[in-house]
Amino acid sequence: MALTLEQLNRATPEQALQWLDGLYEHSPWVLGQALSERPFLSLAHLRHALAQVVRRAGADAQRGLIRAHPELAGPAMLAHSLSAASAREQTQAGLAQCSAEELARLRQLDADYQARFGFPFILALRGPRGSGLTRQQILACFARRLDNPPDFEHAEALRQIHRIAELRLNDRFGAQPRLGNDLWDWHERLAAHSDPGFAEQGQLTVTYLTDAHRACARTLSDWMRACGFDEVHIDAVGNVVGRYHASDPHARALLTGSHYDTVRNGGKYDGRLGILVPMVCVRELQRAGRRLPFGIEVVAFAEEEGQRYQTAFLGSGALIGQFDPAWLAQQDADGITLRSAMQQAGLCVADIARLQRDPARYLGFVEVHIEQGPVLGALDLPLGVVSSINGGLRLSGEIQGLASHAGTTPMGRRRDAALAVAELALYVEQRAAQDGDSVGTIGLLEVPGGSVNVVPGRCRFSLDLRAPVDAQRDALARDVLAQLERIAARRGLRYQLAETMRVAAAPCAPAWQRRWERAVARLGLPVWRMPSGAGHDAMQLHAIMPQAMLFVRGENAGISHNPLESTTSDDMQLAAEAFTELLHQLAEEQAEEPTGKAV
Repeated sequence: MALTLEQLNRATPEQALQWLDGLYEHSPWVLGQALSERPFLSLAHLRHALAQVVRRAGADAQRGLIRAHPELAGPAMLAHSLSAASAREQTQAGLAQCSAEELARLRQLDADYQARFGFPFILALRGPRGSGLTRQQILACFARRLDNPPDFEHAEALRQIHRIAELRLNDRFGAQPRLGNDLWDWHERLAAHSDPGFAEQGQLTVTYLTDAHRACARTLSDWMRACGFDEVHIDAVGNVVGRYHASDPHARALLTGSHYDTVRNGGKYDGRLGILVPMVCVRELQRAGRRLPFGIEVVAFAEEEGQRYQTAFLGSGALIGQFDPAWLAQQDADGITLRSAMQQAGLCVADIARLQRDPARYLGFVEVHIEQGPVLGALDLPLGVVSSINGGLRLSGEIQGLASHAGTTPMGRRRDAALAVAELALYVEQRAAQDGDSVGTIGLLEVPGGSVNVVPGRCRFSLDLRAPVDAQRDALARDVLAQLERIAARRGLRYQLAETMRVAAAPCAPAWQRRWERAVARLGLPVWRMPSGAGHDAMQLHAIMPQAMLFVRGENAGISHNPLESTTSDDMQLAAEAFTELLHQLAEEQAEEPTGKAV
């Protein structure tokens, strides 16, 4: 019989320890300390408490916890001396049926791993969905993580231990992330569509208006209808729009969504999570026969990444009247113009102007998005509340010095352009760190015509500066450019700079940010506020209505724009529950405010 939180909260410490024994392999101290924080409001609250005990324990105790775990297909498995939970997990992963070649490979990997890190390789064998990894996936992950730096791998081992405990905890409580599993499966099915040249290699690439892109649009349309949306259509730029009507036909609507195009060889969750989470929530409303005092409009934006054409945010830009007709003449790598691509897809260019939304008809815009960074994972938090989407400034530059012989030019007589950029890059790192949440990057650095035995006379570089508010970004830029001036003067160099992009910061509307915060808190989780360093569709909607975002933790240190981008069904479950909580808050507010006013 499944355990309940009420039973756990009322149990004696001894009884509670007995019920939870084995969550953390041979490490009851984790449970003992976490149980002192009872009562727990939710399983998410309990999971976080357990993770925080480990987080506070110190490196020696953490390393002991890692070493308490058995090797994969190691001597303990062969001797049948694994704990019951580990034995079940290794057996379900098929490790007991390894071929001689696979077993030899596992043992060699483990020997290499332990020699490098000093502890056994830890992996949640049931994987991010909880249904199990294949032996091929296990071996690939093993080999990949061998390249990690030691500190990074120490942290990754702990994250895997927490995932193992999370899955075991679900078993004890009979808890299944039903919505999270559905979301996981939808992401997998949507990822079956990929552009030619990438699909054959098992890579995900969906660029604007390709066959794969149009297949995604049809799939999303079909799913929206199956979820119970009252209206579904593909608009004049390829956005998939689903509307779930309010109980009052004259009520305003909540606008939500994200993009379904991808970067080349990208991940499965970037953008798409923000489409599928509200879809599954609408499905649950429809199944319950429930209407809210406001409508819900979900938009799967057709283009955000700017991969096929230089038209980033085309989908969400059309909703605020920012479609530039000059884009229609752009050509892709095959010489196909944007106009031709839209016509071939059956889209009517003349209708684009009619896509602009009237903000008076909407309460606001919210977006759920995978974090695309390592912060939440490092904090052992599944959700984060976005405070602002960073404003950005990009410049391209070139420094001119004097190319000279590397062997005959004394160090004090050189006019080295590359060293000037290197010095600038170090300053950018130091200056951005002073703000705490500013970031600065020199991502491109090129010495044209460079040679191994020539002091660089020219160096081209890029400069990317971002901050949560424009004034902070601009102060960073002033300091960086002033430092560039000083470096050039001291080294006897000239330089040129050209601004290539300036994007205003999009602070989240305080009232909407508080709604996300209350939703997260009601799940029993601490509220973590964080800026978004990446741009999102919410930045576009920010121009005409209040917006706020919720981040969902990513696996693999939050990597994104990469095939390793992932999250778990449990974290997606929490995202869906937080979205549902936000809907409930809005419904209560609308009931108290007959005019339907929201800020």
